[in-house]
Amino acid sequence: MTLTRPEDPVAVESRGARFVHRDGVEIAYYSHGDPAAQTIVCVHGWPDSHALWDRVVPLLADRFHVVTVDNRGAGSSTNPSSYTDFKLSEMAADYLAVADAVSPDRPVHILGHDWGSVAAWELVTDASSAARIASFTSVSGPSGDHVSKWVRRRLSRPTPRNLALALGQVASLMYMFGFSTPVVPQTLMRLTMTEGRWRRGLALAEGIDADAISLGPTFAADIRQELRVYRANFLPTVLRPQERTTDVPVQVIVGTRDPAVRQSCYEDEARWNRRTFRRVLNAGHWLPFSHPQTLARAAAELIDHVDGKAPSRELRRAEMRLHRDEFDDHLVVVSGAGSGIGRETALLFAARGAEVVASDIDLSAAKRTAKEIVKSGGTAHAYQLDVSDPAQVRVHVDAVLQAHGVPDIVVNNAGVGAAGDFLATPEEEFNRVLSVNLLGVVNSSRGFAAAMVERGQGGHIVNLSSMAAYSPGKGMSAYTTSKSAVFSFSDCLRAELAEHGIGVTTVCPGIVHTNIIATTSVSGVSPEEERELQQVGDRAYALRGYGPEKVAKQIVDAVRANRSILPVTPEARIQYHVNRLAPGLVRFAASKGSMTDMIKFVPRRFRDTVGESAR
Repeated sequence: MTLTRPEDPVAVESRGARFVHRDGVEIAYYSHGDPAAQTIVCVHGWPDSHALWDRVVPLLADRFHVVTVDNRGAGSSTNPSSYTDFKLSEMAADYLAVADAVSPDRPVHILGHDWGSVAAWELVTDASSAARIASFTSVSGPSGDHVSKWVRRRLSRPTPRNLALALGQVASLMYMFGFSTPVVPQTLMRLTMTEGRWRRGLALAEGIDADAISLGPTFAADIRQELRVYRANFLPTVLRPQERTTDVPVQVIVGTRDPAVRQSCYEDEARWNRRTFRRVLNAGHWLPFSHPQTLARAAAELIDHVDGKAPSRELRRAEMRLHRDEFDDHLVVVSGAGSGIGRETALLFAARGAEVVASDIDLSAAKRTAKEIVKSGGTAHAYQLDVSDPAQVRVHVDAVLQAHGVPDIVVNNAGVGAAGDFLATPEEEFNRVLSVNLLGVVNSSRGFAAAMVERGQGGHIVNLSSMAAYSPGKGMSAYTTSKSAVFSFSDCLRAELAEHGIGVTTVCPGIVHTNIIATTSVSGVSPEEERELQQVGDRAYALRGYGPEKVAKQIVDAVRANRSILPVTPEARIQYHVNRLAPGLVRFAASKGSMTDMIKFVPRRFRDTVGESAR
């Protein structure tokens, strides 16, 4: 196919729009930003107009010349009389005419949605026009030819999985048969659909506020007139798919809840495109309404890469046909990463390919962890952070987002130990433990989870609780309260974030040898007794022989498997089940002694046989 184009596209400005004339049709477009900058042409599908991009344009216009287009039959553009005038080739030629008018000497970038994206595939896969396209970001609108060939290929190899995928995609597109009939769909839209009904229905389907939906003043006509695109293109594409390939860098973006387009239909894209990037968002179909920031960022990242910049982490992860290690191109944020479980978790994620942000109240300890990761060939960044200070946490979250992007995994590990009878525990000590162990987790989760939700690509949060969360006992009120609260908070957070594809794992270590015992504050005893209890406890935990590296491995495995609750060590698992089956027994045992009582029974000979090397 060769697209027809006017010899000299003429732009005429009227009513806030400019127009190009092609074969008796006027196509309206709207210009935003500096015309001397690189041009992004934004095209839409049914039943939208250029208003679809109202929330995306401001996010791009400060860097780019953004041009939004009214399809033929929509907005201020001409409404042809015949459905045959809505063929993809005609729409693609319209876009090419706009590109020639707004950027005659420089290739443009295309950002397309729905049928606008489907038509733009005609441009990027046509040899006569592909040179005019620098990059293509396709949103919720695959190439019809590619989908048709993908379905045929799956049906030709009828494994259970192939059949399920192919038939599932076919079922998702069945509505198009109805939309392809003459007169009936237009009549139904005229009789039943109003702007208010469409806005409310779309808001419900997409899970967004109705105010986020931008509809043009011509919506009532657009929703009927643009329906002809289905009749003009659906059956011909299904029955006679063409072989279409391109050298243009293509980025496809699809929502997991898209009722029409399934992410699986993009599995073969690398067969037809020299370079393909695929991003899957936890979202529906109208991503310009629900995730404008994500679309703007994704388009800009691809443009920057085409211009010669190194690809962003998210763009690298999105590239198809590349072999990757398990956590390659993932960003992992770990608090309390200077020692113990946090340090080992940071090291293990880095060994599996992740970039790591390691924070600790002791900056030198965080730097040591980061230095070890870099020495092993990884990428890491060290930060000082006191998680008990909400202001510091907010600053830290903003700094990470600004410098490194949205994390894929957040491990809220930082914590302190505390022991001593409740009545002997000062108010400030009790509050300190809650501030570190509980509110540090809460504030970090609030900041990073918000960014994960906005990005729409899922993620995972790991919150360090403890076996103490379900092991009430004397002398552990502050610590147990904080860890029990983390346990319950994580349950609530998991329920809220599930719809966004963000997992939450609650880690409950048992007796694990880290420096937390040696630094545990003990209320109600003399400084000498506190040091004695710390030393005995630390050496007793060392004798247990369960190091933080074993916990780290289980954390990484839990993230991979999206486990909800992770009791670590045999005693933690046994206690977890006993507490669920016989809580009365657990409460009875708790009344008979405390951990500090049990530590006192450790034979003194062990204090001398286990030296500093055990720490």
